[in-house]
Amino acid sequence: MTPTLKITQLCKRFGGIVVADAIDLEIHSGDILGLIGPNGAGKSTLFNLISGVYPSDSGEVCLMGQRLNGQSITSRAQSGISRTWQHMRLFQSLSVLDNLVVASRFYEAESLVTLFFQSAKIKKLQEEKAERALQILQRMELKHLCDWAIGDLTFGQQKLMGLARALMNEGQLLLLDEPMAGVEGQSYDMMKEVVRQEARGGRAICVVEHNISFVKDLCSSAVFMFAGKILERGRVEDLLASKTLEALYFGAQTDGTAAVEDTL
Repeated sequence: MTPTLKITQLCKRFGGIVVADAIDLEIHSGDILGLIGPNGAGKSTLFNLISGVYPSDSGEVCLMGQRLNGQSITSRAQSGISRTWQHMRLFQSLSVLDNLVVASRFYEAESLVTLFFQSAKIKKLQEEKAERALQILQRMELKHLCDWAIGDLTFGQQKLMGLARALMNEGQLLLLDEPMAGVEGQSYDMMKEVVRQEARGGRAICVVEHNISFVKDLCSSAVFMFAGKILERGRVEDLLASKTLEALYFGAQTDGTAAVEDTL
């Protein structure tokens, strides 16, 4: 079976710091793969390389067998890569509903030519996207807030909105970058259930998360990253039982690598 995502010998350095060191990785449809490791390990940087925020120095990124090297972040999103961000990047000037509509995989209203000459078609498509957005909001129990400003939502609701925006892409690959940071209670349970449902529906999902309980509950397998490398991969329970990885995870000191990743 062709993997949804296949990364081969992916490398990236910033100056003298190697942030991705010959990384090989595969994720298949229905997988929920955990990506764990200490701050500065290169986890978010790997997401940035997959989604096209940064070009790789060498290696390949393939989605459903299609090589994505050289494609922009927009092209990769349109190919089917969607993601959340540590800092949610929601549009504060837009309503909850409009934040989802503009996050669609193809947003035709971006083209002034299309908007001017095919206004009737655009209107119909926008109505369809709004209906899709309302379905996602209903699923996350946020539909009653569709006209609210983003700033009026609780932090947990804004994190759910980050996931909702990613779901509007409807692509094959979903990258979740610390989705549970600062989330608790009802929003925590909702986030976990929606991620499970997406995997059952066939999406390939990769999660960067420091909340180990969340990783254990959701991920059948995980990889452990340290200093830009994948050191181990396997069942979550086995990785967490490793004394070597425990020492690296909880004993790693913040160094220059971590400082670099914080800016990426």
